[in-house]
Amino acid sequence: MNTTSQTARRIVVVGGVAGGMSFAARARRLDESAVITVLDRGRHVSFANCGLPYHLDGEIAEESALTLRTPESFRPSGIDVRTGHDVVALDPHARTVTVEISGDGGPRTETIAYDELLLSPGGRTIVPDVEGLAAGFASGRVRTLRTVDDATGLRTDILAARASTAVVVGAGFIGLEAAEALAAAGLEVSLIQRSGQILSPLERELAHLVAEEAARLGIRVLTGRQLRAYRPGADGGDVVVLDDGTELGADATVIATGITPDTEVFAAAGVECDAGAILTDEHGRTSVEHVWAVGDATARPTAVTGATRSTALAGPANRAGRLVADAMLGENARPLPPAQGTAVVRVGSLTAAMTGANRAELDAAGTEYQTLHLHPLQHAGYFPGAEQIHLVVHIGPDGRLLGAQAVGRDGVDKRIDVIATAMRGGLDVADLIDLDLAYAPPYGSAKDPVNFAGMLGENVTSGLVRLWHAAEAADLDGAVVLDVRNPDEVATGTLPGALLIPVNELRDRLGEVFAAAGNDGARPVRILCASGVRSAAAYRIIVQAAAAEGIRLDVATLSGGMLTLRAWYGDDVRNLLAVPEGAAA
Repeated sequence: MNTTSQTARRIVVVGGVAGGMSFAARARRLDESAVITVLDRGRHVSFANCGLPYHLDGEIAEESALTLRTPESFRPSGIDVRTGHDVVALDPHARTVTVEISGDGGPRTETIAYDELLLSPGGRTIVPDVEGLAAGFASGRVRTLRTVDDATGLRTDILAARASTAVVVGAGFIGLEAAEALAAAGLEVSLIQRSGQILSPLERELAHLVAEEAARLGIRVLTGRQLRAYRPGADGGDVVVLDDGTELGADATVIATGITPDTEVFAAAGVECDAGAILTDEHGRTSVEHVWAVGDATARPTAVTGATRSTALAGPANRAGRLVADAMLGENARPLPPAQGTAVVRVGSLTAAMTGANRAELDAAGTEYQTLHLHPLQHAGYFPGAEQIHLVVHIGPDGRLLGAQAVGRDGVDKRIDVIATAMRGGLDVADLIDLDLAYAPPYGSAKDPVNFAGMLGENVTSGLVRLWHAAEAADLDGAVVLDVRNPDEVATGTLPGALLIPVNELRDRLGEVFAAAGNDGARPVRILCASGVRSAAAYRIIVQAAAAEGIRLDVATLSGGMLTLRAWYGDDVRNLLAVPEGAAA
């Protein structure tokens, strides 16, 4: 702490909310004499971005609940918070920023000097360049959802019964939450997503489950579509036109198509950026001396692949604000950890959560990996209310944990948080077996889903089990498909031509398997069951019996079973599966 310097340090913070205000609060605790000034272009400098969608339908009833702290509340601690101050220029040589000030008396400009500058400008919504959309914004019927004013304005329109239909453009976290809130408020909602699935960071087989839940809520989900035009309708509402010609009535339209770093002013002043995001070192320093940065507008290497990108999440921004203040003013600075991207979202009765890298990131980085699928119960099966968690875990050949995702009605956040902690601690997948997790029937099982992930992962990395995946089901290239489910399960559909042997009969019918494979192993054997448990047992039965007979077989068990396969193919699964003749109805 510096309380004895002759000249107090002038610290200017550009942008409040998570990163900026966390930095300012920590900086004050470290240096009581510093002159700390926070500049924010908006009306609210400390508010709950992530709570905005929940204000639309009144789940968060009062606007005041979203405003965490006011500028006045910082004054007793000597932090000068100035709203309505938009930074329009940076002169790193003179160490000044120029601000355009809105308010009484009309806009005016002012130059503010600094000794140290902290940039936390965040991002702005990416608005599609679509014919007529600007007029929609001008009318107030098209809005983004980035500020408290956006949320309260939309809610006012809903409560005033001026809207009965809504279109939400963008099916990421905010878009999904907004669509759910609008549907809960009684609107007919269409959700538009340019890519082929909602929640693009989520793996395909899990995203399908979330899309089904959104549809259950009454939301019309349209993927693989994008806006082409926006125009006034004949009945006083507006019309959203999609690229396939679909026209949707919209009394209200929410643009939630992601954000881009709000950094043009600083890039123009020489602050190094990548794809618009400010590059920093491990302590938040930018390429310009005495200029630091945190939050959504920054980019740093990620934890798993090392790829440099921004991570627009409140948790990392809050923690980074503290760490950068330590680096600037403290004596025991710790480096910013690489981002894992741990995130969670609620959609209806489902929760989806993730940490680490997904397939797209691993593929882009050229990282070798295996994917595990599990469907364990969130607590003891004999205790009322047991529900499946659909869990996906990516691991390296050496068992390194690369990423995990889960969807379910209960217990999802807990399991992803445990795996995120294990990843941060450098544990590998086999170490998950030994985690001593809390157990009582209402909360878990003696073997927790995370323990099960470790067991399957160890089986795979040790070679005890070999997996095949749902993506291969459309082209198995002459393989023997062995379905080890019971007849009533098979009657719901299986892969055409499958050899049907319930797992409890397998030991007595191994000859059928060997004969189908050609006895010389000419045809690979691909085993499936409902969730992957019985087929893994069948795998061990077959490979040991084949070894004893001196038969070399190419055998693999379907990761996640038919539950994963059906989710992977979604509605198209009906074109893939067949019901065997004579199967039980």
